[in-house]
Amino acid sequence: MTVDSTLRALLADVLGLGEDRAATLAADSGLFGELPEFDSMAVATVLTEMEDRLGIVIDDDEVDGEIFETYGSLLTFATRKVAG
Repeated sequence: MTVDSTLRALLADVLGLGEDRAATLAADSGLFGELPEFDSMAVATVLTEMEDRLGIVIDDDEVDGEIFETYGSLLTFATRKVAG
């Protein structure tokens, strides 16, 4: 699986979006503040699932609001972390 497909599956599961809706997320699709399912509680779960599913470690000082603005920004962050 690619980082993109893993991230889409993760969001489908954690946010309850379903695979079809997660598949329609574009780089500029808004997340936090745009999707009602993506609230502050979901942020912690998404981060934990990213660590588990992508085999990465996310330090607290790496997390800021910009990461969750759009699907593209979250994907960029995840891809950068996987690349090490």
